[in-house]
Amino acid sequence: TKRHRQELVVYERPEPRSGIHRMVFVLFQQLGRGTVFAPHMRHNFSSRNFACQYHLNIVAATYFNCQREGGSGGRRFKPES
Repeated sequence: TKRHRQELVVYERPEPRSGIHRMVFVLFQQLGRGTVFAPHMRHNFSSRNFACQYHLNIVAATYFNCQREGGSGGRRFKPES
């Protein structure tokens, strides 16, 4: 069911636009009624501190590294001549 679900923070592309980026997605469970505010900064964000501040449980998390391929559009197919 879709009870009380709301996106708090929209996706922001990583900066700088090159290099390896660490991506972390965390799913929180709200333990009671209350308002949760989006963090002011994402740099050095602590999910534990955020969960403690708003009385949340961390239910699940996933982590991965990504890196943009060179060029402006990623891989291109080059047919053999």
